[in-house]
Amino acid sequence: MPDAPAQADPKLSDRPPSVARMFLDRVAATPDREAFRSPVGDEWSSMTWAEAGEQVADLAAGLLSLGIALEDRVAIASSTRVEWLLADLAVMCAGGATTTVYPSTSDDDVGFILSDSGSRIVFAENAGQVEKVSTHRDELPAVERVVVFDGDGDGDWVITLDELAARGRVHRKDFPDAVEKAVAGIGSDNLATLIYTSGTTGRPKGVRLTQDCWVYEGVAIDSLGILREDDLQYLWLPLSHSFGKVLEAAQLAVGFSSAVDGNVDRLIDNLAVVRPTFMAAAPRIFEKAHSRIKRMTNAEGGAKKKVFDWAFVVGHKVSTLRQEGKEPTGFLKAQHQVADKLVFTKIKDRFGGRLRYFVSGSAALNRDIAEWFHAADILILEGYGLTETSAFAFVNRPEHWKFGTVGEPAPGTEVKIASDGEILVRGPGVMSGYHNNPKQTAEVLTEDGWFHTGDIGELDDGMLRITDRKKDLIKTSGGKYVAPQSIEGLFQALCPYASQIVVHGDGRNYVVALVTLDEAAIAEWAKENGIPDSSYEEIVGHDKTREMVQGYIDQINGRVNRWETIKKFAILPKDLTIEDGDLTPSLKVKRKAVEAKYADALDRMYAE
Repeated sequence: MPDAPAQADPKLSDRPPSVARMFLDRVAATPDREAFRSPVGDEWSSMTWAEAGEQVADLAAGLLSLGIALEDRVAIASSTRVEWLLADLAVMCAGGATTTVYPSTSDDDVGFILSDSGSRIVFAENAGQVEKVSTHRDELPAVERVVVFDGDGDGDWVITLDELAARGRVHRKDFPDAVEKAVAGIGSDNLATLIYTSGTTGRPKGVRLTQDCWVYEGVAIDSLGILREDDLQYLWLPLSHSFGKVLEAAQLAVGFSSAVDGNVDRLIDNLAVVRPTFMAAAPRIFEKAHSRIKRMTNAEGGAKKKVFDWAFVVGHKVSTLRQEGKEPTGFLKAQHQVADKLVFTKIKDRFGGRLRYFVSGSAALNRDIAEWFHAADILILEGYGLTETSAFAFVNRPEHWKFGTVGEPAPGTEVKIASDGEILVRGPGVMSGYHNNPKQTAEVLTEDGWFHTGDIGELDDGMLRITDRKKDLIKTSGGKYVAPQSIEGLFQALCPYASQIVVHGDGRNYVVALVTLDEAAIAEWAKENGIPDSSYEEIVGHDKTREMVQGYIDQINGRVNRWETIKKFAILPKDLTIEDGDLTPSLKVKRKAVEAKYADALDRMYAE
């Protein structure tokens, strides 16, 4: 297939040399505008760009006083919070490079990441994260200091964030231009971030992303005009993940404000209070919101459910028209206005009532979910990228989108489809390579800059459609190929009690599935269906539960090819979690890990 042409934009050719320069330029341009908002108890505390600039300067000077120099690695092991952003920006302004560490990372992997990266300083969220570093202290001679966000220091190796800032204020007094000098010395090719991919097998790989990777990403997003300075983002995504990090770069380029809270359990409640204009999320968040709204409506029943169902019939008609670039007229327009007033406005109010759109990334978004939200007058713009492409490589635009695709390439990014269907990407956002791993770098990155994504796809009128992960494609013993993600997405869209599903069948003579159910949702269902006061394991083992799930499996089987049908399934006695190593921090299933863990259950479905 022919290459999709790179898109040029004047902003891209005149972009700053570093993230630090972009940050200082933002502080100078809009000092009095709000930069960040964060929860303090039941209230939200606001911080201007000028205030953020002062805090970052103090922390950056503190790092300089500890000897941090150009490209020296500084790790951050924390959940998403304002302190994460301030620490990262301080590392940038000191000329260092941030090593990101998920707070859920195991002790052993923390030790490996800190050792492999050569990190000299570690920002740790709390005593639990400090303990992970301390456990490996004898193996980490490069780690000179740990800076803790919450809790006390030890007067020596562990200091608090306030103590680092105090050191910085002294350093700034003695060397007033120290931070500016450090920023001036940073070049576009200098290392900015090491992000270790979570991986499903073996040790994680450190993805080397330069200063220009992030600057390009931010400026490319700005050039699209899809975000504005007066926007308010709700930021909950893991900042240790490239999807979260790219939103930081976009904020610096555009200048909007971010309400920051990584607690997923508070997400829906916070949206109603913060009232953001946009939010990025992984598909699992939209699946859960969709299921929750449908369950609540089904529970109410009666007239309310009839009105709800009628409204969505109308909404889907309008959605179909809008996908064709048309608007409703006449009687349908009048019906839609009534449906919006009675149903859709109430759904939109759950998300704060001001959303212009959601952005979905990190994994494939099921089209049925996207169209359901669109029927409710909520647009989800699906995008695509990998850690190795600094997250953003493609995205649908508010004025030009197509469900089932991830949109057009980012301005300045090229794409081509290889002979075997693999998607190849080239552009300023592509990594410089894997840290300390030239062999694996050579396997995915060509000499002329094309990155092999490992995903299979096709170009549809300039928009990219992804069909599956190359490594996840199933080939049955009969020689038929099955794309598991599309089948899994169907289950998530159809079953309001679904949590996860793993479709399996590589080298087997038919397809089976491992299923988990949402614990809160299935507990409600159990009470309504005469299975009261039971544990999750007892509920999922009940015949009624299996019969219910079978009904949804039958619906899936009616919509796929014969060789793709799920012949058998097992409901697991426990949901998949990040903590148990079943999911990545961005909520994607670690397929190989889950299949290995439940190998006996899979084998039984074939032995039977």
